Amino acid sequence: MSHWLIAPIVLPLATAVVLLALGRWRPAWQLPVNLAATAALVMVCGGLLGGAADGAVRVYLLGNWQAPFGIALALDRLAALMLLLTAGLALVSLLAAAPRWQARGAFFHPLFQMQLMGLAGAFLTADLFNLFVFFEVLLIASYGLLLHGGGRARLHAGLHYVTLNLVGSALFLLGVSLLYGVTGTLNMADLAVKVAQAADADLALLQAAGLLLLVVFGLKAAVLPLGLWLPTTYAAASAPVAALFAIMTKVGLYAIVRVFTLIFVGERLAVAQPLLLPLGLVTVLLASLGALSAATLPRLAGYLTLVSAGTLLAAMGVSAPDALAAALYYLPQTTLAVAALFLLAELIGRQRGPLGGALQPGPAVRQPVLLGGLFLLAGATLAGLPPFSGFVGKLLILRSATGEAGGFAVWAVLLLSGLALVIALSRAGSRLFWKVSPALPGGRHGALALTPAAVLLASCLLLALAAAPVVRFTQATAGQLLASAEYVTAVLGAVPVQRSGP
Repeated sequence: MSHWLIAPIVLPLATAVVLLALGRWRPAWQLPVNLAATAALVMVCGGLLGGAADGAVRVYLLGNWQAPFGIALALDRLAALMLLLTAGLALVSLLAAAPRWQARGAFFHPLFQMQLMGLAGAFLTADLFNLFVFFEVLLIASYGLLLHGGGRARLHAGLHYVTLNLVGSALFLLGVSLLYGVTGTLNMADLAVKVAQAADADLALLQAAGLLLLVVFGLKAAVLPLGLWLPTTYAAASAPVAALFAIMTKVGLYAIVRVFTLIFVGERLAVAQPLLLPLGLVTVLLASLGALSAATLPRLAGYLTLVSAGTLLAAMGVSAPDALAAALYYLPQTTLAVAALFLLAELIGRQRGPLGGALQPGPAVRQPVLLGGLFLLAGATLAGLPPFSGFVGKLLILRSATGEAGGFAVWAVLLLSGLALVIALSRAGSRLFWKVSPALPGGRHGALALTPAAVLLASCLLLALAAAPVVRFTQATAGQLLASAEYVTAVLGAVPVQRSGP
């Protein structure tokens, strides 16, 4: 089982190399090879999730060097959940790109796999410096994917995206340098031990490093005011790329959970915990106002991505353990629903002629019942209306916040946000499907074009129907995260494999 831990990193890397060669010699083979490799990744990650369900933390020692002297990968319930979510979303996004987007640029397929490699590495690494490395891998791939297909809007958004992430990378290096200077290690399990034993004289430097990392991860998670770049950037990307990017903000949130439940814990070092709740609630409020003012459907989807990031951050800021479990339930369903909305935005826009996704009265779509039904399902899920999974997730968050410090603010902000999102999505739906003129001539979308969004929304429905077992899993995941000693013991106690023979 432990040797499969490296497969989510090695499989995309090897596939990217193969796809580069095929791009020169057999371009027509790139799509089927990419689809096969991504489907295989889904099966591998599904197996890893099944293996992680027993609660054991599994460790893979690269080069067979014992931690903290060598590089280690660690798989627990949270990492396995994020891996499967990433692989599943990637497969659906690739299917959405197959009809028209995958051939718009020479290196779409290799970049797609490199993006998956970076995401998988970020979720599996047990070392802060290698977290930085995998961040850079996924960001470099995302730069190319963002520009895929060309166009002035993509180039303009890409320059801002690259600049902000370069600043974030510099701050990340500064933060890990401070940690290494004080502790002499960057292995996260080793840091958990040494930071807890640090002298009072080093406390200020450690707190500064923690705050720097919070800024970096907040930028990746698009927490406002660091997330103002996201609606423009995601709206400029092609629909399949924007759908895949729905997982990108969750990488920053994952890093916040991992680092601040493992390393910066206790009264002396809890520099992030007091900030998470107010930052999350402010993000939700401002992003909800942005959703009300959005002029296009892709920008509306971008602001809904910010709302989901803020909701998750606010839940992480509630001190109750159940709040973290509620956030872990809310995370996959909002990721899938936002991705579906990005895909729907393109499908709707292609049937409205020059207006595209502009939220203005215009030509009717040629498949109003089908597209309108999918839009209604996505909107109801994202707004948190019963009985959909978004409602279940928000209800769990609200219940966990009851009686806790800041609980009233959580209730007020999430309910106001829900009302604002209902208004924003209702306005968008009425302009796209009700206040319409006769449809423009043209064809209808086939099953291949409609299936990816439908699959994502069906997954959200499945999360609502299977809420009880999923919540039990997220509660166990939250308990494992808060019992950080198990992670530390597993990583530092992992023994290299002894081999006999020459």
